[in-house]
Amino acid sequence: MDNTSQFTSLLTNATLSRVERMRMLPMRRRTNRSRGEHLAGKGGTSTEFNDYRDYVAGDDMRYVDWNIFSRLNRPYVKQYRHEEEMHVVVLVDASASMQFGDKFQRAKQLAACFAVMGLLNIEKVSVFACQHAGQTPLILSPCTGRISMKRVFKFLEDIPPGGDFPIEQAVESVLIQHRGRGIAVLLSDFLTFGAMERPMNMLFSAGLEVFAVQLLSGIELNPELTGDLRFVDSENGHTLDVSSVGDLLGFYHEHLNGLQDYLSTLCRQRSGRFICLDSSQAIDDILFDVLKRKGWVQ
Repeated sequence: MDNTSQFTSLLTNATLSRVERMRMLPMRRRTNRSRGEHLAGKGGTSTEFNDYRDYVAGDDMRYVDWNIFSRLNRPYVKQYRHEEEMHVVVLVDASASMQFGDKFQRAKQLAACFAVMGLLNIEKVSVFACQHAGQTPLILSPCTGRISMKRVFKFLEDIPPGGDFPIEQAVESVLIQHRGRGIAVLLSDFLTFGAMERPMNMLFSAGLEVFAVQLLSGIELNPELTGDLRFVDSENGHTLDVSSVGDLLGFYHEHLNGLQDYLSTLCRQRSGRFICLDSSQAIDDILFDVLKRKGWVQ
């Protein structure tokens, strides 16, 4: 397909068309008070009846059930299920390590897809790109509806890569700017020396259910190394010379498995989700196979 006919350079029109019919599946209902597509746990003002409760001073008399009052001589108020708005917060890690392989491109594609699901299900969507430590994240302020799709795509397409913003600090910076309950989608390789307990606690306390997506390249998941090597940290320039590659690979896999278990446990304990994806996997396979089978989307 000619790129000039595509709605965005991030996704083919065929993929975008399928994404437009999808929605995210939060494990918990964490919503705001304005109207939206997600049913809240408390009563509201829609037309779907939910339950009765005792009348208390100050209740709207229009919701008193007078038929019950005439029989029991006691006022009861009708409650209705309230469809409320969920805020979808998408955080894209734009640090230098994300430039390795297809990680950064895949993160932007997934960010676009999660944003579209939110926009077309009448949710508020905001997007943050965290690049340089000590600087305010790039922000796409809350928006909603199909009319905002082009704006979201343009923001994501223009994110510059190559920063040094650790993901744990990025989360804290985002929460300074953000207000609203719902879902926080974290798209990162999570290759950081910092601890993630504090930012995960902050997300949970802010009423945000975490969808943590770790993106790693194929060679990061299964490195094939021989001989003497020098490793260079892409973000701080530190080097490490290694001569015993066989032993190193064993330690590497042990550390990687430990990191994934750690992240998964942090998310699960806070009613969130975690998944590690191979960034070389096609975006359609990730969306329409992996994430659907895992129950993240439908």
